[in-house]
Amino acid sequence: MRSTSFINPRQHWFIRWKLYHIPFWFVYLYLWWATTIGSPLQAANNLFSPYGIKTLFYIVFQALAVYFNLYYLIPKYLEKSRFSEYIPYLVLTILFAAACIVPGYYLSALLTGHTLKELYGVDSFNLYYLYTGNPLSSTAASMTLAMSIKLAKNWLQTQRRHQALEKEKLETELNFLKYQFNPHFLFNTINSIFFLIHKNPDMASASLAKFSELLRYQLYECNDKQILLSKEIAYLENSIELEKLRQNDNVEVSLRVDQPSFEDLGIAPFILMTFVENAFKHVSKETDKPNWIKIRLQLQRRQLDLSVSNSVSPCSSADVLHYGGIGLKNVQRRLDLIYPGQYDLDIKNNDLRFEVRLRLQLSELMIPLPVPRTA
Repeated sequence: MRSTSFINPRQHWFIRWKLYHIPFWFVYLYLWWATTIGSPLQAANNLFSPYGIKTLFYIVFQALAVYFNLYYLIPKYLEKSRFSEYIPYLVLTILFAAACIVPGYYLSALLTGHTLKELYGVDSFNLYYLYTGNPLSSTAASMTLAMSIKLAKNWLQTQRRHQALEKEKLETELNFLKYQFNPHFLFNTINSIFFLIHKNPDMASASLAKFSELLRYQLYECNDKQILLSKEIAYLENSIELEKLRQNDNVEVSLRVDQPSFEDLGIAPFILMTFVENAFKHVSKETDKPNWIKIRLQLQRRQLDLSVSNSVSPCSSADVLHYGGIGLKNVQRRLDLIYPGQYDLDIKNNDLRFEVRLRLQLSELMIPLPVPRTA
């Protein structure tokens, strides 16, 4: 069985393991001491024995404080606008890290056989001066610098993502327009309904209503970046019913929706339909073997799981990896732009079966309240 996965291009080990952080801290401490002391030579001397032990304390505890702030406090509190909780935790982190640096002064003096007065010109009992001097100010400065770099990097990434989204939106809209007004699709669907009028008028009437809803959705209701998940599911169900009209009787189609209520969750339009459309396009057409399409939707809190599988003919299994007008790479590209770090896509293909599993983290759709009319 062949499995399609998405792996980032291989990076140099120095970048992949983020070892560039080590020289960053040495350079930062050197520049800090050079500025504080006013002597570049004496600042360089602080990086080595007998001051090297103290330098190690600075690097370890300031790095721990910075990374704790960047990868825990900021995502959990600052990015969620929980400022009343973030600020006290940030202050406590700075105070604690500075306090952990102070023992480095005593340890360097002990191991080198000198006193604090000889090494640093500070009396050993003057803890307040040691604490409020370089440890506290240097830790606060390192936290501020790291936060500035992190926030600036996030801002640049957000700007680039918005620009890429705008460009992707234009390209996607062109693809949607081609699909919406595809004469082949319209002709086949209308032709199927036309034959149903004489064969089964009630079914033809219901199919025509579904076809009308499908066109209305495509033309008017899917122009926003996010739409209600319930509308996307309704569109999906209507499309499946219409696709059934175009398939042979020997194709078995099953749709299972495990959670009928989708609350007020939002989703990008046409994300789900792309995979379903591919299943109908590439399902096997064997006369002596079962042909089938299985679609399952499951919602657990805000996690949406989509599973689409279909039978394929051995000679055409390689072609299934191409999704009509919107290829596999375009689908993943949209997911990367709209749901970065919020989805898992697993695609498996062999000579008899093609399966797609998509796990998507959704969020509530903010529906604007209607503006009251004024007399």
